[in-house]
Amino acid sequence: MTPPPLVELKNICFGYGARRILDGVSLSIPRGKVTALMGASGGGKTTVLRLIGGQYRAQSGELLLAGPPGDAGSPQDVGGMNAQALFAARRRMGMLFQFGALFTDLSVFDNVAFPLREHTDLPPALLRDIVLMKLNAVGLRGARDLMPSEVSGGMARRVALARAIALDPELLMYDEPFAGLDPISLGTTARLIRRLNDAMGLTSVVVSHDVHETFQIADYVVILANGQVAAAGTPDAVRNSADPLVHQFVNALPTGPVPFHYPASPLAQDFGLELSA
Repeated sequence: MTPPPLVELKNICFGYGARRILDGVSLSIPRGKVTALMGASGGGKTTVLRLIGGQYRAQSGELLLAGPPGDAGSPQDVGGMNAQALFAARRRMGMLFQFGALFTDLSVFDNVAFPLREHTDLPPALLRDIVLMKLNAVGLRGARDLMPSEVSGGMARRVALARAIALDPELLMYDEPFAGLDPISLGTTARLIRRLNDAMGLTSVVVSHDVHETFQIADYVVILANGQVAAAGTPDAVRNSADPLVHQFVNALPTGPVPFHYPASPLAQDFGLELSA
């Protein structure tokens, strides 16, 4: 029997002012799997992460978060949580921000130790061992004394990943983890996401534009477009979708339903030109 999803969006609507970003989006994020959120820029992928984390609240619909393993209680709507419940929910989440977002004035070790010092009262010796284990998991135990300015972009992303798993979260969210990485670092990061998900029993949500690497590590792919779910399924099912927009995105085609120009008034009107009959 398929276990219930860890996160479920039900008819979620959200926008910035008059601009609707998500328009009745419904999708599920299964436990223990790597789910990829993909689509053209501005499609609402990072917005979904912020809704899950409670930074934003949906204007309508429900965003349900199931309880920890063994908790038979009903899923809770993140949008309806009070501050105490929201902080407890966030304690179960880890976040890898785009480009890492390391604290520049803290060493690699202290960056990874930060969430442990903020949320636990572990003795220094145990805290040290945990930090070194997390750094070892991402291959950077030897870089513990370096500053963020002394590591490469790919290494900084791995330090941020070690920090994201410091508290052993159930749900790990990645916002463009491959952006700006060279092919070697990109491949290393992708394999780490897959390996950590399986080894730690995580549920992972990956926002990415990199079709090749993401399709290799994802169990489930969701394509967002025009405020809705354009396609959802296994990587093979999405790759073979007959939807023109999905076909354009997956194959990186320059022409298709996604236009090059943002909607605008006629060019002649903007430049005050009069067209002859």
